[in-house]
Amino acid sequence: MSYSHKPPSIDPRFSMYSLRIGRSAIHKIGVFAAEEIPRGKRVIEYTGERLTIPQAVARFKRIWVPGGRRPIYLLRLNRRWFLDGVEKGSGAERVNHCCDPNLKRKKIRGRMWFFSRRRIHRGEELTLDYLVSPKAPIVRCRCGSPNCRGTINRISG
Repeated sequence: MSYSHKPPSIDPRFSMYSLRIGRSAIHKIGVFAAEEIPRGKRVIEYTGERLTIPQAVARFKRIWVPGGRRPIYLLRLNRRWFLDGVEKGSGAERVNHCCDPNLKRKKIRGRMWFFSRRRIHRGEELTLDYLVSPKAPIVRCRCGSPNCRGTINRISG
């Protein structure tokens, strides 16, 4: 597995709207709407290499280092599979976490799509609540939302 650092981009084959990559106030770079996106619309598919749960856990343990430089773009597809957006990603892997997101995920026929939760304005950064397990290493949130819970991890309970 090689982690080539290709320039981040949106693959138009998987995006229903015009999107762009840009500097983010949340974390390094993010995905931005290049046009208005109405509420309740399919925005972009999250694509990547399919990994079994043990493969995803092994990859995470091998590359995760607090403040590390290697990107981690693992998204759980279902009870059996993860998608690693580092390889074969559509650009959706660059959507940053927010505790008050404008996107939600929805699985359709074995594929993961991001849908708009509300109207998204041109120039607005696309965000998603990552809902990371409370059992995973705690990662501080930088979303800046008034509803910020302080971590990208779900609150247990």
